[in-house]
Amino acid sequence: MMRAVLEICAGGGGQALGLESAGFDLAGAVEIDRQACATLRLNRPRWAVLEKSVGDVEGRDFRGVDVIAGGVPCPPFSIAGKQLGPEDERNLFPEALRLIAEARPAAVMLENVPGFASARFSRYRAGLLRRLRGLGYEAEWRVLNASSFGVPQLRPRFVIIAATAPIMARFFWPDETAQRLSVGRAIGDLMGADGWPGAAGWARRASGIAPTLVGGSKKHGGPDLGPTRARKQWAALGVDGLGIADAPPQPEFPCNRLPRLTLRMAARIQGFPDTWQFSGGKTAAYRQIGNALPPPVAHAVGAALLEAFAGGVRTGRRRQEQLFAAGALA
Repeated sequence: MMRAVLEICAGGGGQALGLESAGFDLAGAVEIDRQACATLRLNRPRWAVLEKSVGDVEGRDFRGVDVIAGGVPCPPFSIAGKQLGPEDERNLFPEALRLIAEARPAAVMLENVPGFASARFSRYRAGLLRRLRGLGYEAEWRVLNASSFGVPQLRPRFVIIAATAPIMARFFWPDETAQRLSVGRAIGDLMGADGWPGAAGWARRASGIAPTLVGGSKKHGGPDLGPTRARKQWAALGVDGLGIADAPPQPEFPCNRLPRLTLRMAARIQGFPDTWQFSGGKTAAYRQIGNALPPPVAHAVGAALLEAFAGGVRTGRRRQEQLFAAGALA
């Protein structure tokens, strides 16, 4: 049985793509950005893409949907911003709660920046969980590192899972992968795609995990790899973070110079398949890539949710093991 998802703040499709690969069907994708909507339509013509604000979506139109998922805007809670939290006009948690109350899905999956897990937002976070409980859901949250799920960058993300009691009783957080994927292994072939002789040596030296890709916003950020600290981390991996290249290094590119990432390299570092295309110019496309939830992370959490829906004995046993490990059943 296919489970249906309503995706809000869908962006360039990272979370929706991951949930689709886990086995969900997309009932709708809500996104206000024109270029991101074009990306969704380009790659998945069958998806119902709603080009509008979350506040303009009527939740009752989606009664019966199994899951509401989405990455609500992160600037209100990001350490890179002013951390205005609930006072920030971009905070869409209230609208997400409204949709949940109107649509009454069986489960909810919301993600944000790891800053939302900080003590600064403890009261707001507790209030959010309290509201979900008031709507009839049990809720848990964790900060998951993308590098733990086959993505060659750290990218910690705050993830809330809320579900009705029978489903939540069978839900367990996905296991981390045993092996980390380095930047060199992930994109070494792309660096050498146009015949650069330094590609193999570069790939061997780029043996670490990348820092978090920074997509920026319409007001701030462009097609580069972030502020000074991030660019230093990229330089340690052999990457020039001052911009995004139009093409891989050419054969005449000096082997002792730092190459730049292309959009395709950035997308692969974010966990997108090479078949996924991005609409818009370089800045718009990079913003979609850098602001996405890596599809492999969404896949892992989505697969765990589907298993909880299925209700097998194995899920219940592993759920008990996780609760014991956390001290909840001691």
